[in-house]
Amino acid sequence: MLAGGHAAAAQLTVDITDRQGKPVPDAVVTLLRRDGSGAKAGAATTHSIDQKDLMFQPYVELAHPGDAVVFRNSDTTRHHVYSFSPVKQFEYVIAPHDSAPAMKLPRTGVVAIGCNIHDGMIAYLYVTDAPWSAHADAGGHVVFNDLPAGAYDIRVWHPRLPPAKPDLVQNGVVLAADDRRRVPFALTLLPDLRFQFDRERTRY
Repeated sequence: MLAGGHAAAAQLTVDITDRQGKPVPDAVVTLLRRDGSGAKAGAATTHSIDQKDLMFQPYVELAHPGDAVVFRNSDTTRHHVYSFSPVKQFEYVIAPHDSAPAMKLPRTGVVAIGCNIHDGMIAYLYVTDAPWSAHADAGGHVVFNDLPAGAYDIRVWHPRLPPAKPDLVQNGVVLAADDRRRVPFALTLLPDLRFQFDRERTRY
């Protein structure tokens, strides 16, 4: 995943693996300059989270305050989408091949999403106002291009990090204008619970 858009020339690559060295997709990386400067988020965007093959797609969606999200149902069974997150509490019963109304995301935080019918369906909205943010690609990489020189705090979040360590931070990474820097993160992840559901309840 590439992220950038500033006139300066520094590049930062964040490489994310698990403790066995395997790439970790679905991580979110945010950058904050230590002096507090940085570009503001652009125009609000509407995101789409589909329900297909009894899974939320995507598993993790990156958004900004003021953005909206639409939940779609591409399955042939009904879904009951909900969240008790402090960022936004909601519930929608969505018929097959239907959609919920667009829902605005008012502030930063993590929105954990489930289906009240299929317990193994889990997804997350990561809502951030960080000047630089990106979603790791399938190889576990995030590349930030055209960063202004300065000191940065790097934050990595993944939904399967232990609750005691909701994200990992490396503070004070100093970039010169012509730097090409790689920063590795090795994550200790909890098991993936998305596929633990009762197949007898897949029709509703």
